[in-house]
Amino acid sequence: MTAHKYGFLIDASRCIDCRACLVACSAENNVSMKHTRIWIKDTGIVGEFPDLKHYTAPYHCMHCTDPACVSACTVGALQQNEDGIVTYDNDRCIGCRYCMYACPFEVPYFEWDKQFALITKCDFCISRLEEGQAEPACAATCPTDAIQFGSREEMLALARERIKNEPGRYVDHVFGEHENGGTSTFFISPVPFEQLGFPTTERTESSARFNREVTEIGTPIIASAVALGMTGIYLALKPKTGKHAAEKTEHTEEKTAQAQEE
Repeated sequence: MTAHKYGFLIDASRCIDCRACLVACSAENNVSMKHTRIWIKDTGIVGEFPDLKHYTAPYHCMHCTDPACVSACTVGALQQNEDGIVTYDNDRCIGCRYCMYACPFEVPYFEWDKQFALITKCDFCISRLEEGQAEPACAATCPTDAIQFGSREEMLALARERIKNEPGRYVDHVFGEHENGGTSTFFISPVPFEQLGFPTTERTESSARFNREVTEIGTPIIASAVALGMTGIYLALKPKTGKHAAEKTEHTEEKTAQAQEE
């Protein structure tokens, strides 16, 4: 079973929408700001003047316990390594976008503006971790600790502790604890998550199991059905083709005989 060593806790009550995390992600992954692996969810301006509020939360890959994207990828471009991080290999990706359809959190992003477009997504800055750095670029850059990084168990315990200690500050829900079978990225918020624009999912079991059943069981069945269908078409057409060839040969022979008689 995958260990899920690492985890994120993202606190929407602490985010100030400075977007330093986006800049850090862009620099770390050597991509434009348009293709960072992290983006911002927000409520817009809520409340009535003068009591106006605006809540935001950085949002990226949830790194599910049983990731649906991995189960849907037909070429192994998406993989889950031993500590639970869901990685992406663009050398394997064929741009089929099955992972986009499979992900209940709407995370994988297709680079529509590129000529040879592929998928992009957060990989926990795995290269930084492998080099011995303490945390991903976004967490290291956040000035208010809205993004915190540590072990999955520590991050989940911290989320529960904050909600327990300040019940008036947070809704009583850790987003990611149970959604899609559980994730390694957790969110807490002072407003309902749907107000922040989070995708609504009530699944407490990952859709990955269904995807695997389709891939491992359904694909051979479909392939067999296609093979049988093609065989049937071939057998249905073969007699006609043979008869046509025989008639053509007989007709040719008749014409040859007539020419010789003349």
